[in-house]
Amino acid sequence: MVALEQAVAAPFATRQLADLGARVVKLERPGRGDFARDYDSAAGDGMSSWFVWLNRSKQSVITDLATSEGRRALAALIGRADVFVCNLAPATIRRLGISAAQLSARHPRLIACEISGYGDTGPYADRKAYDLLVQAEAGVLAVTGSPEAPAKAGISVADIAAGVYAYSGILAALLQRGRTGRGGVVQVSLLDALAEWMSHPLLFTSLTGRPPRRTGARHASIVPYGSYRTADSADILLAVQNEAEWARLCRDVLGLPAAADDSRLAGNERRMQRRDEVEAMVSQAVSRLAAEELVARLDRARIAYASVRDVAQVLA
Repeated sequence: MVALEQAVAAPFATRQLADLGARVVKLERPGRGDFARDYDSAAGDGMSSWFVWLNRSKQSVITDLATSEGRRALAALIGRADVFVCNLAPATIRRLGISAAQLSARHPRLIACEISGYGDTGPYADRKAYDLLVQAEAGVLAVTGSPEAPAKAGISVADIAAGVYAYSGILAALLQRGRTGRGGVVQVSLLDALAEWMSHPLLFTSLTGRPPRRTGARHASIVPYGSYRTADSADILLAVQNEAEWARLCRDVLGLPAAADDSRLAGNERRMQRRDEVEAMVSQAVSRLAAEELVARLDRARIAYASVRDVAQVLA
């Protein structure tokens, strides 16, 4: 596999293939190489934590595509490859003559994968596309954050989504080639990948005319389902999925048997109509319990929950 890649999306796709045993030859520019090497200096030796995460198990080769020698070397590598992955700008890919369509015509057994920001056609095709920009364009910021302000996802979800779809598309193309003997084209854009992940908010809005509102660390359409602070300042996220769980939460966890029998709160739709009231009631009850006691009650009542951990706690 030959990877003319940089940043996150394509390296994430090819790293997963390397994890499965593929030989990945990564082409890097002269000088600093993949600019993800410079995202931070955490790993030392010219490698950022990003670069280490995304590029394990690969072989890096310096290739200067500004020279005829570099372009010949690229052509020779592609000629021997099973898969070629590229996430350079569409205009650059076309100028170099290595678009997926061009390569597929020259190498019928090759699987050529292009990863772009907004696709290779249309008014956005030549726009620069970074993860946070695509989150904004795909509507992710509109459903993430608090009512007062949008927030980005805490990780590079657009890049990761595109990488996952490229990875699965390449695997499917390899299976198809095993049956037919022919390669093919895999095209993924960051915008398309996130639009798929946004399918429910988009469908909900198209059906109801009501866009989901931003609700912070609480579910946009199910209540109670979110983070609540205990008496000893721990944040516990609990989730109710059905009426039996709602009744057990009220009676066995929160000490609110009347709420379990309140017809105004029967069913998620009715609770959503009184969301502020339900949230205040649950928050107040949780705030009277220490985390250890709350968790013990949730376990006994078989209610799903999680501790809201910081990164250091996850590593511990």
